Amino acid sequence: RGVTKRFGGLVAVDDLSFHIDEGEILGLMGPNGAGKTTAFNLIMGDYKPDAGDIFFKGENIGNLKTYERVKLGIARTYQVPRPYHDLPVVEDIRISTVPDSIGRCLRGQGKGVKEVWDIGEGVGLKDRLGKYPYELSLGDLRRVELAKAVATNPKLIMLDEIFAGLTVHEITEISKLLQEKREEGQVFIVVSHDLKALAPLIDRAVVIQFGHLIAEGTYEQVAYNEKVRKAYFGM
Repeated sequence: RGVTKRFGGLVAVDDLSFHIDEGEILGLMGPNGAGKTTAFNLIMGDYKPDAGDIFFKGENIGNLKTYERVKLGIARTYQVPRPYHDLPVVEDIRISTVPDSIGRCLRGQGKGVKEVWDIGEGVGLKDRLGKYPYELSLGDLRRVELAKAVATNPKLIMLDEIFAGLTVHEITEISKLLQEKREEGQVFIVVSHDLKALAPLIDRAVVIQFGHLIAEGTYEQVAYNEKVRKAYFGM
């Protein structure tokens, strides 16, 4: 609510307000450089806002550290996948489940290999869990990112350019997966500069330009909004 973030003289996020409802897939849209990833970094606590508040399930989380926000149930993926290159996929995912204290580790409170394997299968990595990142396609690396987020038992997952660089087939597969997860109760914010990829997926869209909200509504409402068309196409 009313969040602003400056980097010197650059206003990356400008008095931005939006919300997401239970059981919703929200599209956070805008052209390159609009401030979408910065908004994610603010929600996760990577950056501290210069003004405004961030609420999660009614709690102001603005002063919480990133790991505390993860504990509350917020997770994210990254625009550029961040795998552990010297580990197989199943171990990469399992690291996301390791408890944050030595005591909990010794008590075995992290997820076991079987549970992690099930998470990997759930995002479509069944035959690739024993492989290493260099053996995977970009689409599969994005699935690994999603599995690592799911492994933290989040209430909200923020997906940063989940479709970037993927084939039409891969986009269709991941869209179907996200819709299945939503039916299971998962909530998503999906960042993308690709309007068409979000069309069949999202319930509602928020569009920003230069960090400022310029449109909000259904996909059809924002896709034909004059300000949105001008931001994307200069029309």
